[in-house]
Amino acid sequence: MLGVFSRRWGVPLIDGGTVRLPRVIGRGRALDLILTGRPVAAPEALAMGLVNRVVPAGQARPAAEELARELAALPQQCLRSDRASALAGAGLAEDEAMASEFRYGAAVLAGPGLAEGVGRFRGGAGRGGTPA
Repeated sequence: MLGVFSRRWGVPLIDGGTVRLPRVIGRGRALDLILTGRPVAAPEALAMGLVNRVVPAGQARPAAEELARELAALPQQCLRSDRASALAGAGLAEDEAMASEFRYGAAVLAGPGLAEGVGRFRGGAGRGGTPA
């Protein structure tokens, strides 16, 4: 269960909830949660984009550890660059965000890991969604 439960006790959101929540799930859904304080079960939270994954009860830690292993196995310079670009571009106009993305990506293209990754792909790794 998730929710803006502070609503039930008259405690205002002063931690960025009224700013961040509408940006994540849209103004209408955010206002629904902010104003009502109602509980949101996992399937609805997934459908509205409030969570990315739902796992069976008691499996959150193993699922998080598996995700961490998957992320750690990826080329880190590229992963971190793309993450930074997505975060930096969130508040920019589209043309500014595109230019920012290019700057982040250009640094990775100039890095040492690119040739290895391209070579693995040229050799067939990762084709059709298979593991790289």
